[in-house]
Amino acid sequence: MEIKEHKISIRELKEGYEEKKEEGVVAYGGKLDVRPPYQREFVYDPKKRDAVINSVRKHFPLNTMYWAVKDDGTYEIIDGQQRTISICRYVHGEFSIDGVGFTNLPDDKQEQILDYKLMIYLCQGTPSDKLDWFEIINMGGEVLTKQELLNAIFSGPWTSDAKRYFSKTGCPAYGLGEKYMQGTPIRQDYLEAVIDWKSDGKIKDYMGKHQHDKNATALWQYFQKVIAWAKATYPDHRREMKSVQWGTLYNKFKDTEYDTNELAKQVTKLMMDDDVQKKPGVYAYVLDGDERHLNIRQFSENMKREAYERQKGHCYKCKKKFPIEDMHADHIKPWSKGGKTNAANCRLLCRKDNLEKSDNY
Repeated sequence: MEIKEHKISIRELKEGYEEKKEEGVVAYGGKLDVRPPYQREFVYDPKKRDAVINSVRKHFPLNTMYWAVKDDGTYEIIDGQQRTISICRYVHGEFSIDGVGFTNLPDDKQEQILDYKLMIYLCQGTPSDKLDWFEIINMGGEVLTKQELLNAIFSGPWTSDAKRYFSKTGCPAYGLGEKYMQGTPIRQDYLEAVIDWKSDGKIKDYMGKHQHDKNATALWQYFQKVIAWAKATYPDHRREMKSVQWGTLYNKFKDTEYDTNELAKQVTKLMMDDDVQKKPGVYAYVLDGDERHLNIRQFSENMKREAYERQKGHCYKCKKKFPIEDMHADHIKPWSKGGKTNAANCRLLCRKDNLEKSDNY
């Protein structure tokens, strides 16, 4: 990572300052992304905002700000977004302090502010270098999400097009998948989830590979297929669906034919089962039968004690005697075959037999 010191005046910074709502914020003659389009808009504390301006008016030094140098020679703020916005809004007359705005100041005071020098570190390097540096700088202030950091590293036509689908309020992905997705588009939750599904968890590799693609149409088409599959496989919507990793299920089971009526019956039964502690896991369980999706309710200490006394301290399988702390609770009739997690269906096994057990004994 190459880091250079750079000083600019507020006069230079404010040139071309423009806030374009969700299209971002630019300054420095349009060469600086103050708030790139992929970032959410932060609400800056007025006290902090006013402290920035008072420091400038008194010619006190501000903390160093960090800009990333982009491939085309323009810049993007890593750290210092809110200081920059506060300064530019003030000199453009958008707020005042104690009733005194920038235009109310005498000419010499205005010139003094415009001549104020800001210390900038310009950072340039590989995507890996940038990511490491971004993460260090991102420790304070308004912290970016992991996906926002990646968007900054791999900015380009692909990222710009992807956020059009996945990252804006009221974006197409929200309209299609709001009932099936957690989080909000503006915080990059949708984009992160879909890339994670599409890339098998290798988000950074995927973004690096597609950074210079002209568009993100393939990712959008993939998302449409995932949601269509979810709706077709499970027609009855439930709130728990928002917590399901639909892309993961789609990748694994999209080519398998199912009796959707039978799936619906199984889902209903499991949703009513008190032993199923993780209801969103039902949708994966009915496809692969892995009980780990469900977080089956464990036997309570009282249930274990009742079984221990009933067995007189002996292992249900090998009949040897063990202290209760060396015993493991197990279903007599397996949960998968209709057994309940209650005292009457509880048995204790020694560690060895618990490891070797199967549903067949």
